Amino acid sequence: MPLTKELDVVLVGNPNSGKTSLFNRLTGLNQQVGNFPGVTVDKKSGSCSLPNSAKAKITDLPGAYSLYPNSEDEKIVLQQLFQAEGDRLPDAVIYTADATNLERHFLLLTQVIDLGLPVILAINMLDVANKDGMLIDGEYIQQQLGIKVVRINARTGEGVGELKQELLEVKKSNTGFIDIEEIAGETISAVQDKFAYTTRYKALLAAHHGTTLKCFSEEEIGFLEQVSKKSGFNSIRAQVTETLNRFKKIQLIVAEAVKKSRGEEEHSLTDKVDSLLTHKVIGTVIFGALLFLVFQAIFAWASVPMDLIDEGTVALSEWVQNTLPDSMFTSLLVDGIIAGLGGIIIFVPQITILFLLISLLEEVGYMSRAVFLSDGLMRRFGLNGRSIIALISGAACAIPAVMSTRTISNYKERLITIMVTPLISCSARIPVYALLVAFVVPEDSSVWIFNSQGLVVMGLYALGTGSAIFAAWVMKQIVKTEESSFFVMELPAYKMPHWKNVFLTVFEKVKVFVFEAGKIIFVISIILWFAASFGPADSMEQAEAQAQIALEEGTVSQEDYSNVLASKKLEASYAGVFGKFIEPAIRPLGFDWKVGIALVTSFAAREVFVGTMATIYSVGSDEEEKPILDKMRSEVRPDGSKVYTRASALSLLVFYVFAMQCMSTLAIVKRETKSWKWPTIQLVYMTALAYFSSLIVFQLFS
Repeated sequence: MPLTKELDVVLVGNPNSGKTSLFNRLTGLNQQVGNFPGVTVDKKSGSCSLPNSAKAKITDLPGAYSLYPNSEDEKIVLQQLFQAEGDRLPDAVIYTADATNLERHFLLLTQVIDLGLPVILAINMLDVANKDGMLIDGEYIQQQLGIKVVRINARTGEGVGELKQELLEVKKSNTGFIDIEEIAGETISAVQDKFAYTTRYKALLAAHHGTTLKCFSEEEIGFLEQVSKKSGFNSIRAQVTETLNRFKKIQLIVAEAVKKSRGEEEHSLTDKVDSLLTHKVIGTVIFGALLFLVFQAIFAWASVPMDLIDEGTVALSEWVQNTLPDSMFTSLLVDGIIAGLGGIIIFVPQITILFLLISLLEEVGYMSRAVFLSDGLMRRFGLNGRSIIALISGAACAIPAVMSTRTISNYKERLITIMVTPLISCSARIPVYALLVAFVVPEDSSVWIFNSQGLVVMGLYALGTGSAIFAAWVMKQIVKTEESSFFVMELPAYKMPHWKNVFLTVFEKVKVFVFEAGKIIFVISIILWFAASFGPADSMEQAEAQAQIALEEGTVSQEDYSNVLASKKLEASYAGVFGKFIEPAIRPLGFDWKVGIALVTSFAAREVFVGTMATIYSVGSDEEEKPILDKMRSEVRPDGSKVYTRASALSLLVFYVFAMQCMSTLAIVKRETKSWKWPTIQLVYMTALAYFSSLIVFQLFS
């Protein structure tokens, strides 16, 4: 008889146990990404078809090593499993374990069993275990643990059909894998009497985590503290005793269940490859080469599809402009909606390439080695080994770089990485650098065999990288967290990538960017369009009249009329008003109100600075760079002094090195931190850093 109820199934397991592969295998594209309440950890769930027309909702919990959490991910797992009773009791828990390392993976498994949850053990990666000469007696493990054991290969789908069948028949586990009474019998009894838990082990966890778990009231926490004090309960000693007792029994089971057909002295292929990839010198060189490849891929390979998207956006805008009548609606469609959508889609190639490469490195097992190599250095500055991926990617674009920090499990280290990554000079800064560096050094000057302009640009990149590292160190002293930072590194066996997993990972990342950050970018684009298109009515009328008079007097040709009109209207717009409003504040930096307008409009994207300056100087954004330079070079103040000097250009360059002139990055930071607090702090500190650095530079060189 078919089930009418949708089963509630939870996936649990250690990191690198193949849990995500199994989740993808079970749910395919039927996935949704949300978040656990009150935290920044993603909650992945999806639907799955079972035999007899039954359905199941699968929830993929973060990877964890035990129910004694050392990271935000593990706190989520503890919270979810501790509260799994009554209406929250899942119909089944699928525990995935790596067949090549059952001893370590069984620690969390036996804890879940002692909570009395209905568990199925899915032993994964049997193909890798067989290659290593390991033979696993699943029947023996099943008898010893008292739960159903299913052999699976999440990558090929082998055994997944049997696993689905078992979901319909799973029963609650028998508790009591170890004797916990000897650990804290008096404490457990007191807590059990108070809360009437279904298992004694849950009472022990309550005594351990009373202040960590969010389900207790202040009165209940006070009770737990009183009981612990009265019974002499020592949490750390009890945890150590429990862990040692579990491993004693686990080692006996695994020793009997796992037989090796080869001698211990025979090194696996993974060991041999690791001797190179984790070598301090050779491994670092290979790591650097791979990072260079990732950087080049994001920077160079994405340029073709990005150019195509850009050209497509321009072509669509021109077609709409030439097809529809000249009206405000057409302007909104072209300069607001199409430009906004283009600003979202143009980043898709970079995001796709970055996460394609990261997923491949994860799938083959290399990413853990990369983290192992760089973790020591990064940790000195409050970062994480995985931060190196974000910092390098940030040189191409901060948006995929910020998204890549999801692989960092420690909250503080992930937050610091997100906060400093935009200081790395991204590709959008290059047009600004290329325009302004000409004011700093002549094009034909050189230092030895190196072009001087190239050296200045390299110096700007070094300035951004150094400031990111320094900012990380400062934030390490400021950002406080109860979460301890420690180094636990598992080096999984190398294996061929599973392309379905790679595809699903890339698809999910791109979808999150387009639909989550994209809607924020779109709204801000509309706001910026409004600010640049509208202004006080009398000012806009005067702007049109001035352009018309110039045309009639012959000071402006018919060809240049539209550019001059656009320049006058931009000056009279709210963006222009704001530029003049902030002029007193930016004048000490060597900027005038025209630069102020460009600062406002380039908040959409830094490269907009060049187009805005072209419009202001009525040269048309489609012309070559040199005419813009000529116009800027000839610009003088009422007293006859030049507006753009070496000092003001250096000041502007330094401003763009440090300033958060990118609404897309702010949008993705908001998405990743689940709060407006951190993007606001980021905007304020980077703007302040940019302002005072520019002020110092201008005063020194003027």
